[in-house]
Amino acid sequence: MIADYFLVFGFVVGSLLPVFLARRFWPMRSLDAFLIAGIVGFTAFIELWLGRVPWCKCGYIKLWHGVVLSSQNSQHISDWYTFSHIIHGFIFYWIARKLFPRGTFGLRLILATIAEAAWEILENTNTIINRYREVTISLDYYGDSVLNSTMDILAMMLGFWLARKLPVWVTVALAIIMELFVGYYIRDNLALNVIMLIYPFDAILRWQSGG
Repeated sequence: MIADYFLVFGFVVGSLLPVFLARRFWPMRSLDAFLIAGIVGFTAFIELWLGRVPWCKCGYIKLWHGVVLSSQNSQHISDWYTFSHIIHGFIFYWIARKLFPRGTFGLRLILATIAEAAWEILENTNTIINRYREVTISLDYYGDSVLNSTMDILAMMLGFWLARKLPVWVTVALAIIMELFVGYYIRDNLALNVIMLIYPFDAILRWQSGG
């Protein structure tokens, strides 16, 4: 178990190196970057404490895993739900900008990272995992790997940065395109995921199951 903590610490630090190296494109202070790194690292250790695996039990790491109805979904670096986390970044940027109009980019990103990290922790509790298994098509879902969860947070950061750089209409168009694209290919997306988690519809579940 101790070895798992050291390994997770290693890839959390490694995954955040691009954030520090790209600071010339990210208008934030070094302190902001260190706080973000701390939030991501804390989230990873909490998920280990909750019993999540560091990475896929299959024993290897894939850049992309595209089979939703499998035990390896949400276990590798990216998958179909990575697009949902990019959209999270779009949404969090809009909310942070409205709530903190005078806040710096670094402050807004810190708050967005806290929100995303809180969801990742909640999503990986037994209560939410069982909820997914009961009311969605995720019958083989047993929680994210720590690696996948960390990459989900970084995907949110990417979406947050894109929302700052791109015109609003482009961001909205990208969100719609990603939702339609993912919904078409896997019969699930961010909107459907939220609906089924909060108030599941049998008709949606039958459609998602191929009925």
